[in-house]
Amino acid sequence: MKRIHKNSLFFPLLILLLSVLLLNTAFKAEWGFYGHKRINRLAVFTLPPDMIGFYKKNIDYITEHSVDPDKRRYASKFEAIRHYIDVDHWGEAPFPEVPRKWTDALAKYLEIYVVQGNGDTAIIDMDLMLGDDIFTSNYQAPTPRVYKSFVQNNILPIYYEDDWSLNCDSVQNLLNSFPNTANLYDCQSAFAVDQFSGYGVLPYHLVSMQRRLTNAFKAGDTQKILRLSADFGHYLGDAHVPLHTTENYNGQMTNQVGIHGFWESRLPELFADKEYDYFVGQAEYFDDPTTYYWDIILKSHTYVKGLLAIEKDISAKFPSDQQFCYDQRGNSTILTQCEAYSRRYHDLLDGQVERRMTKAIRAIGSAWLTAWVDAGQPNLDALSNKAVEVVDEEEQKELNKKFNLGKIFGRQHGS
Repeated sequence: MKRIHKNSLFFPLLILLLSVLLLNTAFKAEWGFYGHKRINRLAVFTLPPDMIGFYKKNIDYITEHSVDPDKRRYASKFEAIRHYIDVDHWGEAPFPEVPRKWTDALAKYLEIYVVQGNGDTAIIDMDLMLGDDIFTSNYQAPTPRVYKSFVQNNILPIYYEDDWSLNCDSVQNLLNSFPNTANLYDCQSAFAVDQFSGYGVLPYHLVSMQRRLTNAFKAGDTQKILRLSADFGHYLGDAHVPLHTTENYNGQMTNQVGIHGFWESRLPELFADKEYDYFVGQAEYFDDPTTYYWDIILKSHTYVKGLLAIEKDISAKFPSDQQFCYDQRGNSTILTQCEAYSRRYHDLLDGQVERRMTKAIRAIGSAWLTAWVDAGQPNLDALSNKAVEVVDEEEQKELNKKFNLGKIFGRQHGS
């Protein structure tokens, strides 16, 4: 057997490590942001005549700031969960266990604890109190009015707080509304634990963005319209990526770590501008945002099993020394999937990446259009005259500073 000197292994491994670090730091913007910028820019051209003038005037803003939500993942611990939903954590398609409305979803998986006079901490068994199937009827999950009101009045106002302490009086009023629970607990203090949000809130956030953009159009607030439009495009782009809908988001459960960036970034970078047909048609109005966005999530999820299986198969058959190559980027060398290997994966996906990318373009235009129509179709010509670069320079500078530091809140997308 040929003896291998330790240094002959050490230096290639060192180079590999440095390359991966470079991929995740200095070049994260170029790798991770390409698709979002392209999608937002092209969405502008799906708009009707009454809207396109305003958006074309600000197309550079819509394009460049499409990546702000990803930058905010380095600045806020509340940002990451808006980019995904691990819907398969909760069950199997069509996921009746997951309420389609936000308050119902939060309520279903909320845990309420009571600290009693004797020092014991007890959990209030809401499943027992409410019944087993109360949250899953027709996939819409209307909660009993009293519990839903409790969540709206006591949990939603503190959702973005670190402390989820609850008032004993409010908890007791909730208990008083159900048979045989009024005197069950000796509440000295109480708190709630969110067991849902950590697995992602993307479809609920899309509904929220729809409402906020509609209100911005009603107010004629140029700054908010542009900011929300750019952000909205990012989140909708994420919704069209299958790996944003699964707990196995980066292949970490199937020994396929890195597949997220492979599918989402590397393939579009290599093939999108050269081969994709961006004639996606005109934006269309939709009247039920909740259903519209959940349909996108469920469709995206149908691709998860296949894209993982295809990559697993070709990685086993493709020569291992031809799967990853060093690529020159500016003054640095990085490690990424070889073009021939990427081509094989791309071809076997049979247009999947192109379909999701073009669907995202049209969906974004449709979301903007729907918000504008629901706002009463305000005249955007006056806004066009004063539409300018609206992001505060200091705010953007601080966002970029935190992004460049590379300390992300929440989980990585996957590289």
